[in-house]
Amino acid sequence: MQFQQLQYFVAVAETLHFTRAAELVHVAQPSLSQQIKALERELGADLFRRARGNITLTDAGEALLPLARRILADTETARHEVQEVAQLRGGRVRLGATPSLCTGLLPDVLRAFHDRYPGVRLLIEEGGSHDLVRELARGALDLALVVLPLPTPSPALTTVELLREDLVVVSSPDATRPGRGRRTVRIADLEGERLVMFRHGYDLRELTVAACRAEGFEPEFAVEGGEMDAVLGFVRAGLGVAVVPRMVAARSGHGLRVTPLARPGLHRAIALAHRSDVAPPRAARELQRMLLER
Repeated sequence: MQFQQLQYFVAVAETLHFTRAAELVHVAQPSLSQQIKALERELGADLFRRARGNITLTDAGEALLPLARRILADTETARHEVQEVAQLRGGRVRLGATPSLCTGLLPDVLRAFHDRYPGVRLLIEEGGSHDLVRELARGALDLALVVLPLPTPSPALTTVELLREDLVVVSSPDATRPGRGRRTVRIADLEGERLVMFRHGYDLRELTVAACRAEGFEPEFAVEGGEMDAVLGFVRAGLGVAVVPRMVAARSGHGLRVTPLARPGLHRAIALAHRSDVAPPRAARELQRMLLER
């Protein structure tokens, strides 16, 4: 019994027509008929009733059809899995991340991944968690690094928490230290400070504003609307202070004063997300493993 014979058998069983089946599998009709007859001889049973041009399955054909379909499906799965492994010499990974994570968490992991799989293209999309969740849901991303809790929880996504990250206050070394010069700053100390604030939809904006309001005051903005690099640049220029992740502050510390937040401080949970109904491609699963083991 040959794989090709099973392909031809299923094609005839589904079309109930030898000529259309031959067109479907891209083979001449006589060749298809010969292979079906060879399969019947090997099995010792007719698979089709051929009466005046009408084709129907025999009992033997009915018994073989689900088994043949399963064999073909398993073969296709095996081929796909092998190709996925081979794609680690090529292919792509579409990864979404918030701008702060692109600056703080990703560079070292992506460098290690690229060193191991130099043929895999890394396509990075920056955005807020809300945008990244939407892109995941429509299949435009394989994985995304998002901030928990998700803005709109979705049962269609699987999330695995990677880390909890401390937030710190950054300011210009030439400006007065926030919090009256203390080594740590409380959120309440930011009342009256002019903040450099991220654009709307930015996770850090929502977190900072909510923390200020919880302390009973409305934050005052010196400038707002920027992405991470712009915010850090405005802080270096002395326009105000900003609340940013510790990892970002550590990587971008040149020209910045970093002041920790006093306990209990502010933190955010970072998670790796992917669609629940579709397994990420092989290369994406490998990047996922490296992120989880970092």
